[in-house]
Amino acid sequence: MSDQGKVGVPLLEAVDLHKTYRMGSVDVPVLQGSSMKLDPGEWVAVLGASGSGKSTLLHLLGGLDTPDPKGGEVMYKGRTISTLTRGARNRYRNREVGLVFQFYHLLPELNVLENTLLPGLVGSGIRADRDRARELLSTFGLDHRLTHRPRELSGGERQRVAIARALLNKPEVLLADEPTGNLDEDTGSEILELLKKEHQAGLSIVMVTHDRAIAELADRVVVLHHGRVDQDQSLSIQ
Repeated sequence: MSDQGKVGVPLLEAVDLHKTYRMGSVDVPVLQGSSMKLDPGEWVAVLGASGSGKSTLLHLLGGLDTPDPKGGEVMYKGRTISTLTRGARNRYRNREVGLVFQFYHLLPELNVLENTLLPGLVGSGIRADRDRARELLSTFGLDHRLTHRPRELSGGERQRVAIARALLNKPEVLLADEPTGNLDEDTGSEILELLKKEHQAGLSIVMVTHDRAIAELADRVVVLHHGRVDQDQSLSIQ
């Protein structure tokens, strides 16, 4: 994909998304016509209660799942990602977006540096990736932890590694699903400060949360309710 977006076209956009899961013999609709957009350099928070469809929306935006047949589209720089070739979709997931989850998904047998380098297995070259990984980990205060295993880290340190891994390939968009949900308040605040600095440096962010105070850090808030966008507000929610 080209690194240059079209003028006036959102960087990332969900258009009338529908997603239904099969639970035994029952169809369970999760998204029922949700739409949102992310402009370059913007931070959008997706706010909603448990079961509102927030994580499903994020998975669709990240290309980890696909909408229902005729169930809407996810557009990246004006192109529908579901129509891309398999190789192009893989590159989208690996290079255009970075993903961070509530649970860190670090491989226990690998150390901090090795976990951070995982996206570089499909990347620009191991030397460049290693330099980039060291730079990120140093910025995040982990340069003294490079050879430690995940079990030797605190929760906040593990999430810093997960964010560094997500940013290794210099994605244009960071998709974060409750990134502080598994952390205490002080540690969560540290992670949010880290994300704020990355955003100020130009990173576009979509962050799922159920916490209104966290959502208010974003430029714009999208509120999901029963699989539909109820509100889309700038700066803060009332």
